[in-house]
Amino acid sequence: QYPRDSMAYDRRNPNLYHRSGGGGNALPSSYRNKALLIIAATALYTAFLYHSGGAGQFLGGSVTPDPALVEAARNGLSNMASSGRKLQISTWNIAAINNNPFEYWITYDENPEYENIMTNIEAFLEAPGDKDVAVSEVFTEDMFTELEKRMEGVGWDNVRSYWDDDFKKRKIISGFMKDPLLGSKRLASMPDRITNTINVVGSDQPVCRPTVINMYDGDLSNLQLWWSAWEKFIFDTELTIDGKEGTRTDPVYKMLQPIKKSKYPDITEEEEAVSLPLQTMCGAIFDAILVHMMNTVSQPDVWQSLKKTMVENLNSQKVPHTLDILETVYSDSDIVTLQEVSASFIDQARKRALGQTFWIVSPGDLDAVRDQNSVIFLKKETFPAGPSAEITALVENSFEEGVDVPIAKGDILSITATDRDGIPFVITSFHGDTNGLATKPVLSAVLAAMASDSTLTTHKLVFGLDANTYENAKPGKQQDVLEWAEHYVSYGLTSCWGDKPNPANYTTFNSRTYLQPQLNKACKKSDKRANGDVNPKDFIVFGKEDFKVVQTWKDNTGEKKYVEDMAFPTLKFPSDHGILATIISPVSPTAVE
Repeated sequence: QYPRDSMAYDRRNPNLYHRSGGGGNALPSSYRNKALLIIAATALYTAFLYHSGGAGQFLGGSVTPDPALVEAARNGLSNMASSGRKLQISTWNIAAINNNPFEYWITYDENPEYENIMTNIEAFLEAPGDKDVAVSEVFTEDMFTELEKRMEGVGWDNVRSYWDDDFKKRKIISGFMKDPLLGSKRLASMPDRITNTINVVGSDQPVCRPTVINMYDGDLSNLQLWWSAWEKFIFDTELTIDGKEGTRTDPVYKMLQPIKKSKYPDITEEEEAVSLPLQTMCGAIFDAILVHMMNTVSQPDVWQSLKKTMVENLNSQKVPHTLDILETVYSDSDIVTLQEVSASFIDQARKRALGQTFWIVSPGDLDAVRDQNSVIFLKKETFPAGPSAEITALVENSFEEGVDVPIAKGDILSITATDRDGIPFVITSFHGDTNGLATKPVLSAVLAAMASDSTLTTHKLVFGLDANTYENAKPGKQQDVLEWAEHYVSYGLTSCWGDKPNPANYTTFNSRTYLQPQLNKACKKSDKRANGDVNPKDFIVFGKEDFKVVQTWKDNTGEKKYVEDMAFPTLKFPSDHGILATIISPVSPTAVE
């Protein structure tokens, strides 16, 4: 164990950090007194140095460095240089488990049926022709009548008028699946989001709604089998879940939530009043169309067998596959920074050989809700004493006053550790928001935290992150990769990609298919590259006067190789982010002078 300062930190808003000028959250006990005295000076000093640049100036300016630690750091770097020792650092957003194996295009060379099915689905939705039949031919009159009885039985209002006058007459593709108003009202996507995959108390395995677009393993070879399973799941299946008000056991239909006009203005007041039965009907129609579509474009035994294999590799075996790659390919790393890590992953890693090779450091205040955390592995041979302290809370309390930073609980893990040559490090793992707008403020906060403490000013920074930066960013809405580089260079830092990274040096390649609820975001097979998320997102940052790059590589195969223009994940590579690794060596003192 080590001091977990962040356990005292209580973020008021889990999605948007705001540090007000009127006090803010309490700092961890080990830093509280000194931080209260220096935080205002640090903020002013940070602003000044942001404009003037210079990491050495920044890290040493607001407090007087501890002379003994300055000497220890200098001697450690000298010893490391004279021995020829290098540091290997790897970073990887391992990506949270996706409950829908079909959501993103994958590379599935082992079975050509995958591309055949996905291409046929695309054609079915883009040019259905005479396959664009009435809803009532798929979700039948008998099915609606049974649903009507079920909904009345739980006390919901009757929505037969919506069925008779509107929905049963719609075409399944042009009138339902591709209706933008249905999407903006959330009448199909809301019930899907809530009931698609449900984590239950006392089980490692979630419970899945009978549908195509999750890990449901029941037989969906015809609509009657689907309907029987779907009806029982919604109305008869009681599940025990953890909610905001504690643990509760309810049938699935009680988990649905009203759709409010105040939040989704396209829904009418009349629809809002009956939003529970209306969304249940729409959810049933949506799932029925998916089952009908899959059994139309493919044979049930073909697509269900394919799905089973995909679920096994992309979902069920995702954690073991990820751990295998780290254990067999990247166990020679001195530092590994990971993002979007689940609590289960951490537990399993500690029980394997990885736990013998590395100190596996997780946040003291683990995110148990999203279950996505930044984690750091420290090689025990390189860091024999392990981690010294967690300073995440100090970092989070070092944001510029009055600035909203879009971070969530678990996104940042920042620790201190001393290596075998006596070099003190601040090591940070960070998962940026989707648009990358937190990336620059978080780096500034890490440096402000280091500048606020006489012991931390001497530490050497290693920062591994999913920066979520973009080659062609939308101005003001996304973080441009070159602007991000200018930011870290302004502090006297560099990266594994140098001072000016190549914007076309990508570490992601993913694009949505047509088998997911947001068809407006679907990419045609021919447009996977042009319309997908293909961007330079992952970085390892460190002091330019401290270290220099010997070698850098990226990997989307698990074999220290990167295949350009290949969509991933694949059945063998379990994440939508490539692994990034670099080997750095200390800069010669004479070179600095």
